[in-house]
Formats: sequence, structure tokens, C-alpha cells
Amino acid sequence: WQEKRGLRELRVLENLKNTVFETNERVLPKCEQAMQDNLSETFKRLQAANAMIHRLQEREFEARKLQADKVMAREEKCIAHWEEFMKEQQNKRAEVDEEHRKAMERLREQYSEMEKELAKYVSF
Repeated sequence: WQEKRGLRELRVLENLKNTVFETNERVLPKCEQAMQDNLSETFKRLQAANAMIHRLQEREFEARKLQADKVMAREEKCIAHWEEFMKEQQNKRAEVDEEHRKAMERLREQYSEMEKELAKYVSF
């Protein structure tokens, strides 16, 4: 009975040794190769995704820059229009002031003439 038990344990140990050998020689290398292949593929995909994201960021940056340039150009145009408008207003004001000065001068002359005319009649 002891001898049968020893043979059974020996067979179990032999099977374990074969399983370990099989695992080390065949299963482990296959797993390593599959892992390596998958990691390599995953790395390539990550690189491609990273390149796409980089291109998208560049496009977005260019679009924002273009938009900012348009806004800046509009602001500069508005400022130029405002400055032109203010110059026109100053010119019109100067014209109105000049017309007013001339009108006042004419009125002074007219009243002066009227005073002279009245002075003729007052001496009677």
C-alpha cells in the first residue's frame, strides 16, 4: 500500500513537472508574444490618436487666431471710423462757429447802421 502511494505521488509529481515544463516552454512564450503584439498595436494606435489630436489642436489654434485677427481688424476699423467721425464733427463745429461769428458781425454792422440812421432823426 505504501508503495502504491509512493508511485501515485511520483506520477503526480511527474505530471506537475510536465505541466510546468509545458507552461514554461510553450504557454508562456505564446502569452508573451501575444502581449508583445497587442502592446505594439496599442502603441501604434495611441501614436496615431496623438497625431490626430495634435492636428486638431493646431487647426483649432489657427481658427482662434484667425477669429482674433478678424475681431482686431473690426476694432481697428471701428476706431478709424470713430476718429474720422470726430474730425468731421470738429470741422462742422468750426464751420458753424465761423457762420455764427459772421452773422454776429453782420448784425453788429446792421445795428450800427440803424443807430446812425436813428441818430439823424433824433437831432430834429
